[in-house]
Amino acid sequence: MDTLASSPSETAQAPDAGRRAQRATPVEWPTVALIAAVYASWLAAGLLLWPAHPVMAFIVLALSVTLQSSLVHEALHGHPTRSARVNEALVFFPIGVFWPYRRFKTLHLRHHADERLTDPFDDPESYYQALWKHAGMPRWLRGLLRVNNTMVGRMIFGPWLSVIGLALGDIRLIRSGDRGVLRAWLLHITGLAVVVAVVVFGFGMPFWLYVIAAVWPGLALISIRTYAEHQWSEDPQGRTIIVEKSPLSFLFLNNNLHVVHHALPAVAWYRLPELYRQRRAEWIAVNRGYVFANYRALLSRYAFRGKEPVVHPVLRRTPQCGGAVERLARTNAMKAGDGTATPAE
Repeated sequence: MDTLASSPSETAQAPDAGRRAQRATPVEWPTVALIAAVYASWLAAGLLLWPAHPVMAFIVLALSVTLQSSLVHEALHGHPTRSARVNEALVFFPIGVFWPYRRFKTLHLRHHADERLTDPFDDPESYYQALWKHAGMPRWLRGLLRVNNTMVGRMIFGPWLSVIGLALGDIRLIRSGDRGVLRAWLLHITGLAVVVAVVVFGFGMPFWLYVIAAVWPGLALISIRTYAEHQWSEDPQGRTIIVEKSPLSFLFLNNNLHVVHHALPAVAWYRLPELYRQRRAEWIAVNRGYVFANYRALLSRYAFRGKEPVVHPVLRRTPQCGGAVERLARTNAMKAGDGTATPAE
């Protein structure tokens, strides 16, 4: 896409333009090469570095886990080929251990309904809680969620809370007869069995140590990106962040420019910086100025205090409340469509 719409209504057309741009390239070779490099680095760290330089090995393994997680995100959005099966096969081996590819794909694509972003129920990646649900939680869990809303807390506890939440929810779905969820987990377990065998018998590394010293740090790095990706705003396009520059951008495959990704989810990761630079002022106008210069700025401000409240400030105040779409319709009707964004704080 060569231009960015200058108004929210026009920006809604951006995803279609992005998909057209993607179709011009049947195979995105930079992404294919990066996938090969990540798996090669992971193997080299375990087979060559681990016996002689264990600390360096864990650093490379953790970085490999982070990058592979970012590549999984690329694959579920239709990269690097036009074939969903080929894309899944390219990232099939779950060196990050915990997330079944097909479950992540289903939940993440649901998350891309921007009108529902941050809704505690409609957005699978929302960190907000419904008021009535939060009120019924035990005190220790409410305290843990407050800590999890700090940046340091999110890095330490966030990966485990997400994994536990996914597992508990999926167990309920499987027990209720959801065969799609069951198939996703069976495929995941098949790939995970290979990963466990390589780690234990190939690397000669205890698997629990691999999880603690490589997977956890790798997912903690991903938590830096996801910590502030979205906030509540009455305007759906004001809910998605821009972090302009960071040495972590490559690990995140430029998803620090998150509003660009949400507008153009079918555009490859290596094109996002150019698209942002071309129309920087318009992107910032689109997301209502939800911009940070870098992740250091986020860390200095929110390392030990929550950026957002645990309870959603607007949606799901009672069990009878509707989702984000219904709430926005009522709000816009009352405000005569003035589009004013409401900060989360």
